[in-house]
Amino acid sequence: MVLADYFFAPFFRRYFYYFDSYPIVIQIAILLTTIAVLATFSAYAVILYRRYAGNRHEKKLARINPDLDNYITENIILNEQLATGEPVNQIVLPMGIFEKSLYRRRWVQQATIDRIIHYRKNFGGEIGGLLKKLYIDLELDKVSFKRLKSVKWDKKVKALKELTAMDMSIADVNILPLTNSKNRELRSEARHAYIKLSKNEPFKFFDIVTEPLLMWDQLELFKIITTTKDISIPNFARWVTYSSNKSVVAFCLKLIVHYNQQQAIPAIEKLLDSKDHYLRENAINALGKLKAEDTENKLVSIYSNQPLTCQLEILKALGRMGTGNHLEFLRHEFLRSADFDVRKNAAKSIINHKADSASLLKELLDTATAENALILKHCMNPLIKY
Repeated sequence: MVLADYFFAPFFRRYFYYFDSYPIVIQIAILLTTIAVLATFSAYAVILYRRYAGNRHEKKLARINPDLDNYITENIILNEQLATGEPVNQIVLPMGIFEKSLYRRRWVQQATIDRIIHYRKNFGGEIGGLLKKLYIDLELDKVSFKRLKSVKWDKKVKALKELTAMDMSIADVNILPLTNSKNRELRSEARHAYIKLSKNEPFKFFDIVTEPLLMWDQLELFKIITTTKDISIPNFARWVTYSSNKSVVAFCLKLIVHYNQQQAIPAIEKLLDSKDHYLRENAINALGKLKAEDTENKLVSIYSNQPLTCQLEILKALGRMGTGNHLEFLRHEFLRSADFDVRKNAAKSIINHKADSASLLKELLDTATAENALILKHCMNPLIKY
């Protein structure tokens, strides 16, 4: 309170003569109330300013965007030289409009970048190539690369999005360190950009990643990897074997299944001896989806020593493989287990054997308890999945 008295007491003595005579609790309440009122006014002032600035920016864009739209429509989308088969790199675009002083302003440059990216997202092929040429001819790529060197993470994210949208090459030395950034959004965007832009080793960042790949990151990466054209797909068993980041291993298992990399089965099988049940669970899931029948006996042999999540994946794997070699095991688990999930997955796996399990299924239906019969009938619905 000594420091508070030093700063605030003179003010309150002037306007509140009896301030010093108030109890200490009242003095604190007055100070806190004053601070709260000032903070509220400050917050409202910031909100109003941002709304004013945003509205002013929108008005500026409304003035400049129609000109940009007309230019892009006339000189790129409806370009006559493209119609005659002229190579994109030999087409000379008129730059008269961009020689005006207005187009040298920073906000106009950014508006131009945003407009070019907007059209490039909607046009591919030669039109997309011509939009990229315009981006480079206006030296807007230098604006994005300069932003990439900013100390602010949000500017780096914006630069990565721009360069990725325009399919610009970025040196590994500039982007790889960002794939391991402590900032989650920057890290995620850098990984996405590296996969899309790297022509030789798009998955090299898997070698250096230390932070876990969050589920949302995995979904975004999976979408980018599977939709990017002409991407060089490696053997993902490399990271299953050597990576110490279990989220990378789990993600690579999903990619192995998607690309049906049968050559990765031996590496996946080794994970069955891992002490980490999360990795074992994902490995068993992958082996089942790959229909790795040679691993079926091992899965059954380790079943009793596994946690419930791994046991459920083993039951699913046997159903996906559908060899018929372990129908008796599935029958035993369905009848013996007291756990509902075990019985449900055992039943679904028996049904997945189709003709091989027809007689067994009839026997189970004839002798099952009311609850087990309900489980079997539920799992017989083809719309019901694991």
